[in-house]
Amino acid sequence: MSNNRRTEGRLRIAVAGATGRIGVSLLAKLVSDPVEVVALSRSHSTDRLPANLVPTVVDFDSTESLTEAMKGADKLFLAHGTSPRQVENEIALIDAAVAAGVSQIVKVSVMGPAVQLHPFDWHMRIEAHLSMCDIGYTLLRPSTFVDILLARAAGPVSDDSWGGAAGEGRVNLIDTRDVADVARVALLDNNQLRSQRAYHLTGPRSISMPEVAEELSRQLRRKVSYQHRSPSEHREVLIGSGVSEMVADLQLGLDRLFEQSVLSESTNTVKDLTGNEPRSVAAWLGDNISSFSKVPR
Repeated sequence: MSNNRRTEGRLRIAVAGATGRIGVSLLAKLVSDPVEVVALSRSHSTDRLPANLVPTVVDFDSTESLTEAMKGADKLFLAHGTSPRQVENEIALIDAAVAAGVSQIVKVSVMGPAVQLHPFDWHMRIEAHLSMCDIGYTLLRPSTFVDILLARAAGPVSDDSWGGAAGEGRVNLIDTRDVADVARVALLDNNQLRSQRAYHLTGPRSISMPEVAEELSRQLRRKVSYQHRSPSEHREVLIGSGVSEMVADLQLGLDRLFEQSVLSESTNTVKDLTGNEPRSVAAWLGDNISSFSKVPR
């Protein structure tokens, strides 16, 4: 599939974050739809892209590069990914899309309060900028991704050292595939091209980290425990494991929100828009359970 040849009458959708978890799932669906897809990436690699889809390599710090990438695009999906440059890079791409005449931006944001905690505050700044633009947009505000369990728990679960500062608090984790499914619906809907709206996306129900441990125990057929730690204790563990100061702060910030059950609400939005129930934590764990198995010594 060529990214450079325009077929008359076909909707052209640019996907920023093409090799991210949501982008990969979204592209797998869009390539079967009657649209043209432009996969925006920092890399020439096609490893995570659908067959025959060649990435359009962009420099998110270059206005010229972003302007060129947006030429001919009708819609933009934006999921840049958490990084210290997220605010600047997403705003630059939004401005390039507006200048190119893109009709609609579908941006992945975050559900939660306007707190001084990364990346929540970063998304609020990007949303504020987007609200001042003369363009249609759809904000997807998902609760925390269930995929974080891979990075935060897979290794520790396998060696019986999983824990954190989330206490008994509850969070409604959502599968990134459900976010991608909603994004596809929003991108293909031409009835609200100039509308500006937001959707709050969650999984089917809230869950605590000890309950995640119980489900892991059931699927692994061995006892898995969640070790309760104070924030200072858990920070020491995180830094000792080799994560950066920024990542440690991000994880502790999330644990604080989990402990307070700030992200525990449930919505029907995924089912209302896609017709399908959102995937459960148990189902996601079943798909990824091998990652939590004990590592042979």
